[in-house]
Amino acid sequence: MPNDDRPFVIRPSPMQGLGAFATRRIPAGTRLIEYAGQRLTPEEADARYPDGVDERHHTFLFAIDDEIVIDAAVDGNDARLINHSCDPNCDAIIEDGRIWIETIRDVAPGEELAYDYAYILDERHTPAAKRRYPCNCGAPNCRGTILAKKR
Repeated sequence: MPNDDRPFVIRPSPMQGLGAFATRRIPAGTRLIEYAGQRLTPEEADARYPDGVDERHHTFLFAIDDEIVIDAAVDGNDARLINHSCDPNCDAIIEDGRIWIETIRDVAPGEELAYDYAYILDERHTPAAKRRYPCNCGAPNCRGTILAKKR
């Protein structure tokens, strides 16, 4: 059952599937929700969700570090429905082995909550790889992919 005092609701998103939308003004620096789910090793996550070369990537995996990955598809919560944006209003904060979604600027009522997934592959971020990780955030600075720029 959703927490009634939280400042967002889940509903269909123009970005992707379902999304989280502010129900009231949310000040910058507000801790919204923990990214919850089953804790796996990276090897367990890879075995559970093998990446097909020509398939669109879609899982609820979030790495805490090199040893722990959260799979929000198992025992997860609404944090898994917060979409990616190249112009985010939230960020994911890793603290004491847990992941929290926090606002990084003031959020207006009705605005969709989003953070930059900044996904990084071991392989080169080729055009084909970028197509497997598309972004539809609609921001003026949209990269067209949820992949981070490799340094």
